[in-house]
Amino acid sequence: MDSQKKFPPAFSFEFFPPKTPEGIEKLNAVSATLAKVEPCFFSVTFGAGGSTREHTLETVVELKHNTSIDVAPHISCIGSTQQSIRDLLNTYIDKDIRHLVALRGDMPSGMHEAGEFRFANDLVAFIRKETGDHFFIEVAAYPEYHPQSSSPQQDLLNFKRKVEAGADAALTQYFFNPDAYFYFVDGCEKLALDLPIVPGIMPITNYTQLARFSDACGAEIPRWIRRRLESFGDDTASIREFGEDVVTNLCQTLLRGGAPGLHFYTLNKSEPSMAIWNNLGLSAVKSERVSHTS
Repeated sequence: MDSQKKFPPAFSFEFFPPKTPEGIEKLNAVSATLAKVEPCFFSVTFGAGGSTREHTLETVVELKHNTSIDVAPHISCIGSTQQSIRDLLNTYIDKDIRHLVALRGDMPSGMHEAGEFRFANDLVAFIRKETGDHFFIEVAAYPEYHPQSSSPQQDLLNFKRKVEAGADAALTQYFFNPDAYFYFVDGCEKLALDLPIVPGIMPITNYTQLARFSDACGAEIPRWIRRRLESFGDDTASIREFGEDVVTNLCQTLLRGGAPGLHFYTLNKSEPSMAIWNNLGLSAVKSERVSHTS
């Protein structure tokens, strides 16, 4: 973990693009609340095959206009052409966006060919070729390994390709076992990969939803956590209280171990992430990492 301890802390929050006026109004309130703790950036997701492309752009522009926080749109290459990605990059340059989260993305239902980009490292290399150092590029990392990878070692090599293609930092898939993160970072250090790898954090507020997300993305819910959550049934208050304790303890372990920040998957809610933030005593902490292009 020595490689991670040298990086200044970067705390961030992720949103998905709202599709209704009510959703937009709610996100404006949530982002205003979270902006008060001065995170390093907000990120905005991008649907499979670009299904929320316009909503992502609108959300990024709205967040940039309403807050003083850096905004990093997700950009996914599956199902995209080089020209469509080039056009999107130029749009973000015109909007003075200098931060991206570059992902392979999931194959949309019914699609059999990935398109002109097969992997995230192809996308990162293309962004660097087209725009040089304009963008600070985040990529994904999988401490419990990507569900489609053939082996942990192969997954590490895939991550290495993204770094060598020009990634500046990484955000991990969420997890609940801190050892998974520590072992992943140790593996990266053995490959001489030198970049901040920020843990992704999923607050626990709804067991059914969490189980569905975790089954889809391959994130393990440890048996003791799963059984305890199941035992609460429809008692949402107990689920939230237990989840807050579990995730707070996880974050404390990660930060004490040298993790260079935390990336919260907010699901467009402020309260669960802010409860953990306050438990950690981070209210007065200002994220320090900035893009090398600033």
